[in-house]
Amino acid sequence: MPFTALKLHASLVRGLKDLGYRRPTPIQSDAIPPALEGRDLLATAMTGTGKTAAFLLPILDKLISKPRGTTRALVLTPTRELAAQVLADVNDLATHTPIAAAAVYGGVGMGPQEHAFRRGVDIIVGTPGRLLDHFRAPYAKLAGLEYLVLDEADRMLDMGFLPDIRRILRHVPSHRQTLLFSATMPPAIAQLAREMMRNPVSINVEQQSAPATGITQAVYPVPQALKAALLVRLLHGEINDALVFARTKHRADRLARHLAQADVSVERIHGNRSQSQRTQALTGFKSGKYRVLVATDIAARGIDVSELGHVVNFDVPAAPEDYVHRVGRTGRAQAAGTAFTLVSPEEEGSLRGIEKAIGRRLPRVTVPDFDYAARQQALEVPHAQRIAEIRQRKREERERARINAARRSGQGQPQGQPQGQGQGQGRGPGRGPGHGSGQGHAPGRRRWQRH
Repeated sequence: MPFTALKLHASLVRGLKDLGYRRPTPIQSDAIPPALEGRDLLATAMTGTGKTAAFLLPILDKLISKPRGTTRALVLTPTRELAAQVLADVNDLATHTPIAAAAVYGGVGMGPQEHAFRRGVDIIVGTPGRLLDHFRAPYAKLAGLEYLVLDEADRMLDMGFLPDIRRILRHVPSHRQTLLFSATMPPAIAQLAREMMRNPVSINVEQQSAPATGITQAVYPVPQALKAALLVRLLHGEINDALVFARTKHRADRLARHLAQADVSVERIHGNRSQSQRTQALTGFKSGKYRVLVATDIAARGIDVSELGHVVNFDVPAAPEDYVHRVGRTGRAQAAGTAFTLVSPEEEGSLRGIEKAIGRRLPRVTVPDFDYAARQQALEVPHAQRIAEIRQRKREERERARINAARRSGQGQPQGQPQGQGQGQGRGPGRGPGHGSGQGHAPGRRRWQRH
């Protein structure tokens, strides 16, 4: 079925043709008709199946004929990267229309965002925290809102945004069309949908969470201390470009440094990086300046790179849902992609949970010319050793503080007078008031400490 069969506005069909899209994906075929009818929508779709266009196209279709100057659609996303990506998709799809949109998220100045509110752009795409910051001001009123979208609702739940979402609902009209899209449907999201939606059309709710069918998946068993070396071997072999997921921000930094030392062009993206640094890293990766982008799960829902060949799980994700979202960065829009997972013996339990969730056992791969018995320094210090080093460092800090306190106490006494001498004696020549009561030294000691 072509897009023309969905009865979308001709300007949108023209934009889709320019983008090279001829036929809707299954989620688009299922979601667009009821959304065009004004129905609330509760949709579960795997990452990379085209669900962003599934909620944007019907909204754009409705907005084309409406007057400009009023914000009528709000799209909530869990991360800055996803907000920026959705905004880019709006601009691509609406290129032949007068529709304007803006992104509202943290890490950048609020001035241009305030201007977007005051101007009344048609669509605002934002993250919960920054939206609530604006809602404190009188200019950020959304009385004319007609469409509300929650994108990646399960991720917003994971990140603790549920209370923020409820606060945002108090700032938007209750009479509206609500579209909720999620890669998985945990009970809390289903409950939220019942509270905020009116008789929604449910799509794919019973579908088991699994990566898209075009993704080739494989597991590389390897000792934890050899993971970095194996990744370098793969990058110097069959992998041209890769989005690599690490467990923590510090681990992502260390892995990026290790790859750079191995002559791999690499950048990193995580929560400790500024917004400009994250944007620069993602832009450089998309342009090919960097072959590898090391990321934490903050980016799992917000990175959309066309023709991304490989996703590598350097660390096995703890939850099967995170695995689905990570590997969904490749094989997007029914394209082909490859996802590798490096699995140490202690991570086998998490891997079994993933295999149970996706309903299949992933093939194990051994690299023939890699030395699995080699001695390698671990990428990071073992947890027990780090704890011991922290405790030792704190003991040393306490001892230094004790010595410094004793030294300051000794310096507070007049030269040649033992500590405590003069207690209860009368005032002598040159002695200030209170000296005989033992109070004469305290003010000087306090002044020394303040400096």
